[in-house]
Amino acid sequence: MTTLNLTGELERLIYDITLRSPELHHIIPEKLLVCVSTGRTSRGGSLAKIHPLRFAGGEKSVRTRRGRRRVLCTMPSITHRGEEMLYVIYFLIPRFLELSFREKMITIFHELYHISPACDGDIRRFPGRNYAHGSSTKAYNLLMGQLVDRYLETVPDRSALEFLEGDLASLRSRHNAIVARRLQAPRISVTPA
Repeated sequence: MTTLNLTGELERLIYDITLRSPELHHIIPEKLLVCVSTGRTSRGGSLAKIHPLRFAGGEKSVRTRRGRRRVLCTMPSITHRGEEMLYVIYFLIPRFLELSFREKMITIFHELYHISPACDGDIRRFPGRNYAHGSSTKAYNLLMGQLVDRYLETVPDRSALEFLEGDLASLRSRHNAIVARRLQAPRISVTPA
């Protein structure tokens, strides 16, 4: 039995997805930090989340109002392997691992599609009030399912995807240990402007 480096496998998969999926060619995988976070075990709720490390237009800081005060909000700097990160993607464990293979793939694509087409640390912004998913989260996820199907058609050997097969108990039975990167969620610093 071997040790499964879950975040390492997810990083490798994300790199491959960005190579094979034209809609995600703009993503620079070296600028994404993949982590896990503990999520509740109950069904429902978040499966993954992305933390952009820049504001709209790739800005590191913005001036805004909080009540009557003017403040400067600054994104934190996170460096990994000598590179400044633009995004942190968290997969919530064990909930993410309890999904079916297809649901896991849709979740990965869902988070990657949030990355701005400029890959500047901001998220992709849709017109309207729901700028993160567009007018319909259901339509957003249907598109993710189509992107997953197109991606899987290009994968000649699916053995590299075996770590997404089965649930947490199944992974534990196949590996003597499961390791993953953890990082406290980045916090925006707020100072008087």
